[in-house]
Order: sequence, then C-alpha cells, then structure tokens
Amino acid sequence: VSYLKPRRIRIDVSKDHVLELARFVRDELGFDHPISVSGVDYPKRSTIEVVYHIGSCSRDEYRSFVLAFAVHLPRDNPVMPTLIPVYRGVEYHEREVFEMLGVVFEGHPRLERLLLPEDWADIPPLLKDFHIKGREE
Repeated sequence: VSYLKPRRIRIDVSKDHVLELARFVRDELGFDHPISVSGVDYPKRSTIEVVYHIGSCSRDEYRSFVLAFAVHLPRDNPVMPTLIPVYRGVEYHEREVFEMLGVVFEGHPRLERLLLPEDWADIPPLLKDFHIKGREE
C-alpha cells in the first residue's frame, strides 16, 4: 500500500502480479467498476507509471471508495499485460495510454490508434521529451 486516505487507497504492484491483484479486488473485495486508466512519464526515474482507478457498483459500503493500483514500467520497454480479461471496460483507456505514452498492453485485442491522426509519425505526445514543432523551448 503506497497510501491510505479516507475513501482512497493506492497499491503499487508489479506487472507480473497486476492480473492477480485485479482479480482479487474484483472477486473478493467487490471493486468491479473501472473508472479510469492513466499514465505518467518519469524520465528522471526512467519509468512510466500506469494507474488504474477502480470503484465498486456492487457493494454499497464501497461506493464512495476509489482503489488505485499503479504499475511502474521501464521507460525503454513499457510492456504489461492488459486488464481486459478482468475489467472489460478498460479497453479504450488502455488504448489511450498506448497511444499517448507508448505502453504496450500484451493481449489487448485492439491495440491501435484512438485519438491521434492516422499519419502521426512522432513519439507519443505525453512523453516528456515530446516537443511541439515550431514552438520555442
């Protein structure tokens, strides 16, 4: 557990155990609703962090809680398993993280562009070393 606040819990998990954790929080704790998936680039640490925010629709006592779990990936090879087998609703969220940060979600059935133009030929735009062409530094 990396933090525990009122109605907010965050757990750091390795990519090797993320599916196991996701199944546990869904099946045993009742956190059954994916709220969002986000990513953060930390170039000084050479990591990309993928954060899943999960809520509960099935358990009244947890409806106001948000459980977050974060996976830290190496920036030079950001690959992790997809959570679609556990939470079908993460499909588009993972596609956005793939497109914007370059994270590859192994086993994702449709890991392709979602928001960027088809002719996008630059690095993922949410990486810190992406620079808008023509804008002064």
